[in-house]
Amino acid sequence: MHSRIIILDFGSQVTQLIARRIRELNIYCEIHPFNRWHDLPKENIAAIVLSGSPASVREINHPTVDIDSILDSYPVLGICYGAQLVAHYYNGKVLASGHREYGHAELQIVKNDPFWDNIQPGSQIWMSHSDSIVELPSDFELIASTSSIINAAYKKVNSVLPSYFVQFHPEVVHSECGKQIFENFFVRLCGISQDWTAGSYVEETILKIKEMVQQDEVLLGLSGGVDSSVAALLIHKAIGSKLHCFFIDNGLLRKDEFSSVLDNYKGLGLQVHGINASEYFLNSLIGISDPEQKRKTIGKCFIDIFEKEAKAYPTIKWLAQGTIYPDVIESASVYGPASVIKSHHNVGGLPEKLNLKLIEPLRSLFKDEVRRVGLELNLTSTILNRHPFPGPGLGIRILGEITKEKISILQEADSIYIRHLHLSGIYQKIWQAGAILLPIKSVGVMGDERTYEYVLALRAVESLDGMTAQWSKISHELLANISNEIINKVKGINRVVYDISSKPPATIEWE
Repeated sequence: MHSRIIILDFGSQVTQLIARRIRELNIYCEIHPFNRWHDLPKENIAAIVLSGSPASVREINHPTVDIDSILDSYPVLGICYGAQLVAHYYNGKVLASGHREYGHAELQIVKNDPFWDNIQPGSQIWMSHSDSIVELPSDFELIASTSSIINAAYKKVNSVLPSYFVQFHPEVVHSECGKQIFENFFVRLCGISQDWTAGSYVEETILKIKEMVQQDEVLLGLSGGVDSSVAALLIHKAIGSKLHCFFIDNGLLRKDEFSSVLDNYKGLGLQVHGINASEYFLNSLIGISDPEQKRKTIGKCFIDIFEKEAKAYPTIKWLAQGTIYPDVIESASVYGPASVIKSHHNVGGLPEKLNLKLIEPLRSLFKDEVRRVGLELNLTSTILNRHPFPGPGLGIRILGEITKEKISILQEADSIYIRHLHLSGIYQKIWQAGAILLPIKSVGVMGDERTYEYVLALRAVESLDGMTAQWSKISHELLANISNEIINKVKGINRVVYDISSKPPATIEWE
């Protein structure tokens, strides 16, 4: 069994980036809210990471954990708030900075240590904190400073287990030496094996599925995207023909997507049943414009169709879903019980409704890791490299009430947009792209006539796993070509705009 690194999350916006950096070393890690530490199984824990936080240790009820038992039992890496928390706990001094320390700084190594192996003095690091450690507690030793911060990094002395603490953020790309810091700590100092690979994941997951499912049958709803497809291939490798797949046309797919996706699945050996339920979905959405209500309605329709179709398979005991790790992280609150951010993660409520047990073989993977597993399984590149597409489909890319006319308009415009991205060679450089039909009309002129038609927004972002995203810098020339073709060929649109907001603060989808 692989060693586990536990990241205790105190609420930092970039905690998931710590996990990304550790996973890049082929080491398995998990993110858990700090207040659930006592409930976690402790087997195979190789190290603990204490994350950053928007909180301050100077607050009376600041978030904390059992520092003594953690430092006595495990190697520990404290980052920003995590470093301040340990210093404060052992009677060091943490005071408010005169100003928020945010941005680049240069690392000044004040003590040679294996923690700094292969790291050059003066390396750029990234600060983001409003408190500073001004005095270290006893039994801790300074190992690095910056021009403005004395205690930028320190370690626990006279300890068998390595424990290091930094006030900067090695997980963000702005910290040039961040990857090397993680490698030095986890691989060299903690001696953790780098054995968590796509190949090992495939082998171990197939064995787990066989052991879990045994002779039972499994039902899985395919979306045409990489997550559900990789989940299907893993389960198919484990149980073969006992896996039954549905692909539902909800009337909110991209242009010609229903037939093209079914064609893509033909060569994979999967049993896929295509279901055209577009009329049911669209009739259920009549008069609904609220985004949350649309999502819930679409989710309920999926459950209804699944329930109806599943009756043809009375011996099925399991429902499979392509849930991935960002779904799990985004649906949990650091400061309390689960908090729903997305109300339509796959087919919520379906396992209970059908009295089925749930199997989620990708639950611990980020999106890029899912793609590596798919590559290991020889998944066709058409599916493997496909952009993420939301479960509610165009239903949340048509703002306001959904109608057949709006769907047709958006499908045509979206088709032109995506085709241009492919033809220009930049589709694979973009994480996710789509067109959004706005619920406003604007005045335009076509020929000698005045028009009053819809506005279309184009969205394209770059990301590693969808947790954070930057808008893609598509050339003005390409945007102009896309806009011209959409306006000239798609009746109903006379204005095209491009979304240049990043996540956060904006989300990738508009609804």
